[in-house]
Amino acid sequence: MLTDFHVHLRPDTFPSEASEYFTAANAERYREAAGERGIEALGVAEHVYRFTQALDVWDHPFWQRYAVDDIDEYCRFVREDTDLKLGIEADFLPGREDRMANLLEARDWDYVVGSIHFLRSGFVDMDEWDIWESGDPEKVWRRYFETLGEAARSGMFDILAHPDLVKVWGPERPRPEGDLRRFYDLAMDGIAESDVAIEVSTAGLRKPVGEIYPAPAFLEMCLEAGRPVALSSDAHVPDQLGHRYEDAVKLLGSLGVSEIADFEGRVRRMVPLG
Repeated sequence: MLTDFHVHLRPDTFPSEASEYFTAANAERYREAAGERGIEALGVAEHVYRFTQALDVWDHPFWQRYAVDDIDEYCRFVREDTDLKLGIEADFLPGREDRMANLLEARDWDYVVGSIHFLRSGFVDMDEWDIWESGDPEKVWRRYFETLGEAARSGMFDILAHPDLVKVWGPERPRPEGDLRRFYDLAMDGIAESDVAIEVSTAGLRKPVGEIYPAPAFLEMCLEAGRPVALSSDAHVPDQLGHRYEDAVKLLGSLGVSEIADFEGRVRRMVPLG
């Protein structure tokens, strides 16, 4: 079985109107692409910051720009007009855990994808509000993985998205020297103590880094800690669904992974990979 749960029905560009993309016809385009690629379990996880209710969690200028849609209408659309699983991609924001938990717990998700795009008010993976402009790579990587461990430990998420997103820029941003496992270690206590699934995402193969998330060494550490795997592509258009899944399946097979996570009603079950 193949899955793809970290999927967006619209591109990240703004504006991209909900009325244009939250339609049964658009959802069917994704379902057809999934069928062509052998993906049986398919779900959507729109960015939380696209919804007005997210401004009760954080009023960052980026969120103020994008928060124009209603989260409950999104939930209604997915439940009533599609056969897709209902998820949300929610940022982990230290100090705002209670606010985010309140937003998440008020809705009936199949799963919640947790991600780290911001460190304090700076972006890890976008040019705007770029944390790298004045960021020492040692400090950025350290803070990122410390925060990742906190996100896992928070218990808010079913899936930990693109776990080493900090590498996204590849050679376009400085990378710390030496063995990167010293940074992965910073997240491992939180990950080991959690019940979160670790996302293996092929999205990094479309980014400057040109690598699957997470790095094999980091994934091995997560597996040794007993964490299950969720397989996703972080698609923003139908053609990206299942992008280079053959590479992900090969990597997982090389590490002895034979099962991946499926979700319904925030309950995880393991299904055979393949």
